[in-house]
Amino acid sequence: MKQPVVVITGGTRGIGYGLVRAFLQRQCRVMTCGRDAEQLAQGLWRLRDATAADEARLQGQTCDVADPSALQRLWDAAVEHFGGVDIWINNAAVNSHEVDFWEHDPATIEQLIRINLLGTLHGCHIAARGMLAQGHGRIYTLEGWGSSNERRRGSTLYGTSKAALRYFTRSLADELQGTPVRLGSINPGVVPTDLLALSIHDGKARQIRRFINIFGDTVDTVAPGLAERVLNDRRHGSRIRWLTPGRAIGRLLLAPFRQRTIIAPDSGTGPGDTVKEDREDPGR
Repeated sequence: MKQPVVVITGGTRGIGYGLVRAFLQRQCRVMTCGRDAEQLAQGLWRLRDATAADEARLQGQTCDVADPSALQRLWDAAVEHFGGVDIWINNAAVNSHEVDFWEHDPATIEQLIRINLLGTLHGCHIAARGMLAQGHGRIYTLEGWGSSNERRRGSTLYGTSKAALRYFTRSLADELQGTPVRLGSINPGVVPTDLLALSIHDGKARQIRRFINIFGDTVDTVAPGLAERVLNDRRHGSRIRWLTPGRAIGRLLLAPFRQRTIIAPDSGTGPGDTVKEDREDPGR
């Protein structure tokens, strides 16, 4: 059986790292990237140590996703090493501190929009052109807070980038209809990572930690289920969601009776003393 080739941007930490590991554990061949060469090297070493994947199955290179020429080099490297790309996942993203929009400096606004929005647009542009030329392929965007019209004070900048990506994904799916390229989105739900850490500050720490402990899951829980669903996905315009409405309602109803400690009361984002990790069916 052919080993699928998966390209994942931003695979050196967080959800991206978990997805790379999960795909490798399912015998896929993976190309990933990161902006920092040292972090990329460390991430690749950890991934090879955790999965026993050699250079024939795991490759990585430095890449700023806001630079379309760098993304093109990433595509070209995957094609040169693996012979083609079956799945392209636009995972790379950044967050900002939760402050009112006017308190952000212009550089922060520009960087977040360049990486979260333009990075995904450039990635989809390059992947779509390459996959149309090779005659097959699947592309995924990553959803987040704002993708389903959620609003919270302090999240205007990040939420705007994800809301815009939701529109873009649906519109591009319409344009790709009838072609050999399928497009979908992945929503990992609430996952405590460095990205989420920026939203935890003194004024809202207790409230946000409680929210995460009710609705959140660790990368180790979420990534394998998402990878499995991506590999089994055959629909165009699919929306792969970990925290489905039914699951969210169930957790809210059970919250008074079941303690879930995804992050400890005095921690940043690392897993706390987890009572029981949920290994729920990701298709629920």
